[in-house]
Amino acid sequence: MTTLPATALADIAQQLTSGGRGILAADESIKTMSSRLEQEGVPASATARRDYRELLLTADGLSERISGIILCDETFGQDLADGRPFPIAARELGILPGIKVDTGTTALPGQGGALITEGLDGLGARLASYADRGAAFAKWRAVFDVHTITPYSAAANGHALARYAALCQQHGIVPIVEPEVLCTGDHDLAASAKATRLALSAVFTELVDAAVDLGGIVLKPNFVTPGLDAAAVAPADVAAATFAVLRELVPAEVAGIAFLSGGHPTSRVCAFLSELAALDGRPWPVTFSFGRALVSAALHTWGGTNSEVPAAHRVLLQNCRNASAAAEHAA
Repeated sequence: MTTLPATALADIAQQLTSGGRGILAADESIKTMSSRLEQEGVPASATARRDYRELLLTADGLSERISGIILCDETFGQDLADGRPFPIAARELGILPGIKVDTGTTALPGQGGALITEGLDGLGARLASYADRGAAFAKWRAVFDVHTITPYSAAANGHALARYAALCQQHGIVPIVEPEVLCTGDHDLAASAKATRLALSAVFTELVDAAVDLGGIVLKPNFVTPGLDAAAVAPADVAAATFAVLRELVPAEVAGIAFLSGGHPTSRVCAFLSELAALDGRPWPVTFSFGRALVSAALHTWGGTNSEVPAAHRVLLQNCRNASAAAEHAA
């Protein structure tokens, strides 16, 4: 077992969330990534998935804007075309390698469609293996819907997140704690705030009860927004609503906050982050941990064609620069 002192975990967490750099989420499951490749006309295979993730990681200058990259198990165990394992190559390129360790969601019995994230069985052994192969951090995502979240589902997912986080720290890995309130639907800003407040309250109750060192975690929450099918509100209103919930429920000792994009358009989610990063009185740094908002255009540009790799790199790097610029108020 790799046991790092609390200061080392805190250093990694701060490295992930400070200086205007953010975390690139490239951890789609085999099923999801295969579907996205096929939608772009790329036949799905382990090699195609590897080539796409290699395209992302090897964009020249990526480390200027990206501090860490989240990988799925398949990619974490693959080699780049030049033979370097992904985690080693990431570190050599100045980017911390991370690993998604949850195994997806299932319905919670008797909870009206609320979900629970699974993956705790055997997690300690898996974390030990990832740590030995160079993982600096891990990610576990809990999923909440505004219309189905209940105090019980919030507590159950909070308990799972806390067990995961404690195991990560025991194995010298910084946990990204991701309680996502989905933005699908037609709910208003107040409904999103209520659900986010319930989720975060449960999560931090469980983290504290599990003796998780909050100085050695990264929180990955949603922005508080109306549903995608509802009328939009100004980015400043999203930032104010989000900050009000975070200020109430996120302890000051949390190392940093890296927001998920949640399906919002790239320009929109960058505007949310820019407005929030400019607010005074934050005790924690804020940055981004985006997936689709950074990579979808690059995937479309590449389309499985090697000659389009430079163009795909340019699109990816521009999106990363835009997100980094939004976070730089917090740098």
